[in-house]
Amino acid sequence: MTAAATTATVVGLAVGVGLVWLVVLSATRATRMDRLNIRVDLTRQALFGALERRAVVARAIAAADPDASGARDLAAAADAAEGAAPEGRETAENRLSAAIAHADPARRSAALTAELADAQTRVTMARRFYNDAVRDVRTLRSRRMVRWLHLAGHAPRPAYFEITERVTSG
Repeated sequence: MTAAATTATVVGLAVGVGLVWLVVLSATRATRMDRLNIRVDLTRQALFGALERRAVVARAIAAADPDASGARDLAAAADAAEGAAPEGRETAENRLSAAIAHADPARRSAALTAELADAQTRVTMARRFYNDAVRDVRTLRSRRMVRWLHLAGHAPRPAYFEITERVTSG
């Protein structure tokens, strides 16, 4: 075997190893992207579940004392938050947060206060988990290999969910 043939064999082997490495790396990135998109979907469902529970608790607070000032506004804000389209959900949830803050805590039972505190905590945690998942997807999507090889597929770029969770009255 001549030196030129040996060099060609070594170069061919190096190119082959490089292509195999690229394929394996691309496959692992694509798999990770898929898992992260599934995680975003699951945490979005959990977030919307927590938000719906908070709206139910707000409606229960309004129903417990219908003569209280703001009870009608609280029930309307809870209905609007539950019925809002995903694009307008943040605005509706911010209105509900403000309505909850303006409801007089002295006029509700201790059980409803505890239920509201639990619902608020669950919203906070679910929003944090969702936003963490969104951050991870966006970080991976920003990587050069993912962009160049279009490993994100046709999945839409997820958006953060930013709401005011607790508003103080006053």
